[in-house]
Amino acid sequence: MSKRRLITFDWALKRLLRSKANFEVLEGFLSELLDTDIKIIDILESESNKEDARDKSNRVDLKVRNSAGELILIELQYEREYDYLQRLLFGIAKTITEHVNQGEAYTKVPKVISINILYFDLGTGQDYIYVGATTFKGMHTQEELILSDTQKELFQRQTVQEIFPAIYLIVVKRFNAVARNSLDEWIYFLKTGEILEDFTARGLEKAKNILDILHLSGAERQAYEQFQESLRTQASMVENTWRAGKLEGKKEGLEEGRKEGLEEGRKEGLETGARIGQANLLTRQLQRRFGPLPDWATTRISQADTKALAVWSERIFDADSLDKLLTAQES
Repeated sequence: MSKRRLITFDWALKRLLRSKANFEVLEGFLSELLDTDIKIIDILESESNKEDARDKSNRVDLKVRNSAGELILIELQYEREYDYLQRLLFGIAKTITEHVNQGEAYTKVPKVISINILYFDLGTGQDYIYVGATTFKGMHTQEELILSDTQKELFQRQTVQEIFPAIYLIVVKRFNAVARNSLDEWIYFLKTGEILEDFTARGLEKAKNILDILHLSGAERQAYEQFQESLRTQASMVENTWRAGKLEGKKEGLEEGRKEGLEEGRKEGLETGARIGQANLLTRQLQRRFGPLPDWATTRISQADTKALAVWSERIFDADSLDKLLTAQES
């Protein structure tokens, strides 16, 4: 099966897909993901639209407005962030406040769609695409809250969840590189950087042409290679730092465990020694009072804890028989 080596999607977001002539590629990706025809009106300035990958902290983001007036945030990130969901939430809130003018009615609050292309595991799970949306259900009836006809007319929305932000998480590394549908064809490209000749997803035909590395000018290709090298260097630094920290933590943990083990062993040794001493003393006392001990009595004494041994030692001179002494309650 024929395939072509293409520019990675992060570089495309940085340098190529911001051009109106290339909107078709991005529109195709968004249309397949959102399962509706998306028409991009313009590209808006995003938080990290910078030219140098080192200034980007290994992430690329893009903000666009579609023909429905919705704001679509597209972010691509390589390195793990444990608080990524919180940062995602902050970014959505910031976008909303930036696009509502002072004095405007709340009906002007824009719909935000957040699309996150992640090259690290976020949480645990088996799927590679997760969708988050807001709905309200009755605490007692479990019925879903729906908009009234007046609200639908006023907001130009049919459901509550159309008002609130929608969040898409694409965990690329979990995709098994088997394209079962047109959306998977895009995920295949995101994971491998390749588009198979028989792929038919919207936007991919144009992507084959404008994202072909061979079509880059000399200067553009050099810039692309520098961008990739910067990402590799940064990834290497992060991995080496992580591994060094893990090894150091393991070493400290082993040393601490050894110390704790010695202390725990010393404590257990002292307790065991004390119990054996009590048992030996009780055995001698019982032999003097009752004569040679039967096997069952010796076994019971050897298995007893220090509390039982102490009780029996206190009662030895009041007991009428060995049987009554060793079978009495330890109270």
